[in-house]
Amino acid sequence: MNLPEELADAIRRMPKVELHHHIEGAAPPAFVRGMAAEKGLNISNIFDAHGAYDYADFLQFLDVYEQATKPLTSPEDYGRLTVAVLEEAAKDNVIYLETFISPAFCGGGDVAAWKEYLHAIREAAATVPDVTLRGIITAVRHFGPDEAKRAAICAQETVGSFITGFGMGGDENAGTFRDFTYAYDAAREAGLRLTTHAGEWGGPKVVREAIEVLKVERIGHGVRSIEDPKLVDYLAASGVVLEVCPQSNVALGVYPSTKAHPIQKLRKAGVTVTVSTDDPPFFHTTMTREFEELALAFGWDVDDFRALGITAADAAFCDKATRAALKSKLEKFVA
Repeated sequence: MNLPEELADAIRRMPKVELHHHIEGAAPPAFVRGMAAEKGLNISNIFDAHGAYDYADFLQFLDVYEQATKPLTSPEDYGRLTVAVLEEAAKDNVIYLETFISPAFCGGGDVAAWKEYLHAIREAAATVPDVTLRGIITAVRHFGPDEAKRAAICAQETVGSFITGFGMGGDENAGTFRDFTYAYDAAREAGLRLTTHAGEWGGPKVVREAIEVLKVERIGHGVRSIEDPKLVDYLAASGVVLEVCPQSNVALGVYPSTKAHPIQKLRKAGVTVTVSTDDPPFFHTTMTREFEELALAFGWDVDDFRALGITAADAAFCDKATRAALKSKLEKFVA
């Protein structure tokens, strides 16, 4: 089944705001292969016969993700990555992008090295003016609490107009949220906005724990909240934002299809939801495809996607002027 051409065209053209996105996870496979070839690295095992990233389950996905970062060994490499990623986002008319950046991959958690990587990323981002980029410093959960502390220190040292948030990704089954309170307290004290991955593989209990223990205002994924009606009511009343990535959830087997995904039920229940790609080339998606699949599954139209964009702009970890400019572009869009 295809979308009506008028709707498909509007979806392609409309401005988009994305809040849940990993910079390395957005690296085009061809870019990673090229970087590996330059450095004489053989990482051919992470690609399938068609050149796409190859994994069977979530844990293997994490391993392939980390293998794909191996050729990225310098600030210059991350500058090139940033340009490649933003040029891809611009093709889908993404006008604002928040990306997760981990100091563990950018200098091994050393503050001085991290600052060099960050400088390269910011300079590169300035060369793609169609996309406004903001960074969320991200701890990798399965790297442990000590690495998270180092990430928080890097965050404290570089908080500002570009680094505006702190988050955590990785294996949800590694440790508990209480293991990471030091890092989150440090980030909060530095004035950073807070998010974390939760409720993708863990059930609704971990979503509640993330909110209560880490005191985050956004949850990455959070879709398993649908299994607890009381939690759904709480999310709706509190305004905690879910950064939902439907095609990621389908590709990794959390749900069998977009139609079976709970985003529609969550939205109808009054939960604040946004839509993002997560790691787009890993999941064969783009922001355009996310919207197309939601339109096909639930009958959403331009007004729905405009509303989602405005919701994302309101939830963005950015300054008031940037937020106002984003909302103006969304409100003025003519289908």
